[in-house]
Amino acid sequence: MDAQADIAVIGLAVMGQNLILNMNDHGFTVVAFNRTVSKVDDFLAREAKGTRVLGAHSLEEMVRLLKRPRRVMLMVKAGAAVDEFIETLLGVLEPGDIIMDGGNSLFEDTIRRTRHVESKGLLYIGTGVSGGEEGARRGPSIMPGGSPAAWPHVQPIFQAVAAKVADGTPCCDWVGENGAGHYVKMVHNGIEYGDMQLICEAYHLMRDGLDMTADDMHAVFAEWNLGELDSYLIEITRDILAFRDTDGQPLVDKILDTAGQKGTGKWTVISSQDLGIPITLIAEAVYARCVSAMKAERVAAARVFKGPAPRIAGDRQAFVGDIRRALYASKIVSYAQGYMLMRAAAQQHQWNLNYGGIALMWRGGCIIRSAFLGEIKKAFDRNPQLTNLLLDPFFKKAIRSCQRSWRKVVSTAVRKGIPVPAFSTALAFYDGFRSERLPANLLQAQRDYFGAHTYRRIDDPPDATPHHTNWTGRGGTTASSTYTV
Repeated sequence: MDAQADIAVIGLAVMGQNLILNMNDHGFTVVAFNRTVSKVDDFLAREAKGTRVLGAHSLEEMVRLLKRPRRVMLMVKAGAAVDEFIETLLGVLEPGDIIMDGGNSLFEDTIRRTRHVESKGLLYIGTGVSGGEEGARRGPSIMPGGSPAAWPHVQPIFQAVAAKVADGTPCCDWVGENGAGHYVKMVHNGIEYGDMQLICEAYHLMRDGLDMTADDMHAVFAEWNLGELDSYLIEITRDILAFRDTDGQPLVDKILDTAGQKGTGKWTVISSQDLGIPITLIAEAVYARCVSAMKAERVAAARVFKGPAPRIAGDRQAFVGDIRRALYASKIVSYAQGYMLMRAAAQQHQWNLNYGGIALMWRGGCIIRSAFLGEIKKAFDRNPQLTNLLLDPFFKKAIRSCQRSWRKVVSTAVRKGIPVPAFSTALAFYDGFRSERLPANLLQAQRDYFGAHTYRRIDDPPDATPHHTNWTGRGGTTASSTYTV
């Protein structure tokens, strides 16, 4: 058979299958391949029946069916499987062909793979694909990075199948070189962790503090989804709270309170530590899942440690309004921290990230899609050099209007013994960020006392030599070498 296919997709799990069907719907001819080749026949006989999708039973057959430059997209589990397929593909493809990885790969792996594939004369793309099964089928957010020369060859396909915002703009654009696409997807997932934790804390306050039923909370989230919190995660929370088990009771009340994770949130926190960027809210969201996994220990501790009664007295409707404002303010901090991290990574890796464009890519198709992202796009349109979202006029005004409620919610939760780590750390970061003077002067004195790590004085010029003090009279005058985190 002559070369007639526009692209090949390797990996026929649900994401791969749905992406193939999406491409087919938009007029592209796709070759499907899977390591277990029987899955190819099953897919063609069922989900892809009646489509233009072609099946290949070997990589050699797949390559013969592809137009040049050959475009091959991997939708396989991140890690060793990607490296194995790359090595095999390098043996059957030619210089100028393009290998793409659409899984949740670690950005550092994508940097390494881009360099390796380019050294063989081929091109490489590592792209984040967000939106889950439904997004892959109907229109995901796609965040490609890697070899810039590859982008013109895949742009028509990616932008056709991506989600679209109201004016038809696709939620897909070139992010940057080597690992930039997967880095932006990683930060997206970290923000997703934060958004989910904030929503869960709002739910916890309403359930345990205000004694609200699932139906009560369903109505609240339905109302919130009509305002500034309009988003996919608020929408699905509304739906979850209304869902009934077979006995007519709310299903959410029967789900074990231990959360899982696949690692992208952890990767985001590790990267932030490497770069010295305080993404405290995402970190707390990751650790909150870790605490939830300690179920047996928590059950035992609950029998030993007693705290205040969680019931929150007063005007329930008014406090629900306070929770909404606290959630909105904390959400602003979460995105501000995520953008701080992307900016630092861009400086380190020489990526020219389009921050407003990233917000646009997240406006549709992905898990964190929300009306809120439109305001982030406007913020960077107003000031492309904006160093922190909190400094944008819109977000400054929003924080100002929410601050009283934010503090009330956090202080009430502390008094009532309801854990709100994400709300609390968001407020603590905000207060730290707006503090002209923090107590780190004492911390530097402590470090110099026990480790001769030196310090700078407030009356020093910027280029002054750091100071070391013999605090006890028994130490020497030699200072330790300096280091930064």
